[in-house]
Amino acid sequence: MSSGPEEEPVSVLQRFEKRLEGLVEGAFAKVFKGVVHPVEILNAMQREAEAHKAILAGGRTLVPNRYVIDLSPYDHSRLAPYAAALAQELAQSQAEFIGEQAWTVYGDVIVEIERGEGLDTGMFRVTAEVYTGGEVAPAPAPGYDAGPPAYPAYDQGGGYGPPPGHGGGRNVRLVSGDGRTYPLQMGSTVIGRGDQANLRLPDVGISRRHARLDFDGGQVVLTDLGSTNGTMVNGQRVSAVALNPGDMIQLGTTTLTFRVDG
Repeated sequence: MSSGPEEEPVSVLQRFEKRLEGLVEGAFAKVFKGVVHPVEILNAMQREAEAHKAILAGGRTLVPNRYVIDLSPYDHSRLAPYAAALAQELAQSQAEFIGEQAWTVYGDVIVEIERGEGLDTGMFRVTAEVYTGGEVAPAPAPGYDAGPPAYPAYDQGGGYGPPPGHGGGRNVRLVSGDGRTYPLQMGSTVIGRGDQANLRLPDVGISRRHARLDFDGGQVVLTDLGSTNGTMVNGQRVSAVALNPGDMIQLGTTTLTFRVDG
């Protein structure tokens, strides 16, 4: 039986392993003996990309470009001297994998390696999301102003009016069931009940970092950030989706309506 269909993903993993071997003169082999291995992380990143596909106007497939890897405290401490080099290699290999699938991403693939409290040795967690910021940053601060995306994600007539810089009084916002209005700014807005969220909602059914809205001046992409209870749009659970005016977003017991004026 031919192994033809398997060749492309395997070749990415093989190239990744070969680069790791020469990266720090075999130090990786010692660091990862008996604990989590980088190939396992790359495999998980590939699965996350597959699981978070969103179809854009024009039939293109958008997948996450930002991957946060949480390692156990023990693994993280052992890896610390090599974390930056490993993140760079993971990002390059993930970009190769995405390219071979002919999927689309915003700008560069970003990988960040963090300490995951509560994870047992050898365990890790991958969080994938669409990140549209013009600068690499761990998380957008309130008022964060992202630059333009590295490719025209929404050039098939699916935008909400004039492109950025062409005037127009568009007012893109979320409206809660009790009438509260939350205007959306250009860039990324994290919704949650924790301190890191830009839009904080006092709902115990909402995770601390529950979902993210990325507004590039053309459309808004909603991405679930691995929340406990999930994110619903018009009654359907979603991982990442481009919003349309009038869409109903449900997080926990909170319902927000997506509105566009102007």
